[in-house]
Amino acid sequence: MNNEFTFAIKNTRFDEDYRPAENTRITTNFANLARGLSRQENLRNTFRMIDNRFNSLAQRDNPDQDRYRVTLEIISVEMSIDGKNSSNALPLIEILKANIFDRNTNESIEGIVGNNFSSYVRDYDFSVLLPEHAKQQREFSAPDNFGDLHGKLFKCFVNSDTYKKHFKKPPVICLSVSSTKVYQQTENHHPVLGVEYLQDAYSLTDDYFKKMGMTVRYFMPANSSAPLAFYFFGDLLADYTDLELISTISTMDSFQKIYRPEIYNANSAAGKFFKPSLQHQDYSLTRIVYDREERSRLAVEQGRFAEEHFIKPYQAMLEQWSANHAL
Repeated sequence: MNNEFTFAIKNTRFDEDYRPAENTRITTNFANLARGLSRQENLRNTFRMIDNRFNSLAQRDNPDQDRYRVTLEIISVEMSIDGKNSSNALPLIEILKANIFDRNTNESIEGIVGNNFSSYVRDYDFSVLLPEHAKQQREFSAPDNFGDLHGKLFKCFVNSDTYKKHFKKPPVICLSVSSTKVYQQTENHHPVLGVEYLQDAYSLTDDYFKKMGMTVRYFMPANSSAPLAFYFFGDLLADYTDLELISTISTMDSFQKIYRPEIYNANSAAGKFFKPSLQHQDYSLTRIVYDREERSRLAVEQGRFAEEHFIKPYQAMLEQWSANHAL
């Protein structure tokens, strides 16, 4: 069997008319927002938040703070395991690509690809494999080689001709900081990303993304309540323009205010030392409906899907492929 994978990309416009397809990972942030009775109002309010956040950070020649509009595309990545783009390709990951429209110049500007990150194999690792391993341990630890396969698959995709054909720059993923770590403010201040924080130790998620080839830095942009975790290749500060960085901040800061309001919509900002907590009570809710418990339950279901349709059927081939590819 050919042990090299091939990838295919599907682009779906993410706007107020978006409805998740049957095969969409419904634990993704954007799919969760686009379901239920409030779906269209949810989406409309989310995009308004993103645009307002973008314009608040892009102040140059923008006196009315309405110069820019952000549009988003869902990038769905399918992987074929037989070396061909076949009809039985497996869904691998979904990310978002931000695009910026400048009303002053009528120019469309590419933003960053990545932003949100959703993966069937990651659901398997964190929602199936990790809990099962924890039941057998007296104290918390990750299984041997935890995240190795996922990391190699992700790097295989980013290094593929398919990725390079569609995207000019490497991805940047932007997530919430870990509620198990303490973050310390530094003197380093970036004009767009804001003040930088350092963590007391890497989290399991940080280590997981390291196996994907990505470095992490933590920045709290102006008028944010907490730092965001930015995972990237290369040099985050040098490789991307201010507008590109703002596209990611505005998208993911808005998402986190919806998903983790205890941290990102808190009524007071993080100080010199910051330990995030989902038990924090002094925060405000957005008007956007989001079911966090349902999302956690679905992560387990979709982790089981990955186990049944990918991990177990192709275990021998995956082990052989992984052994031949260094992290």
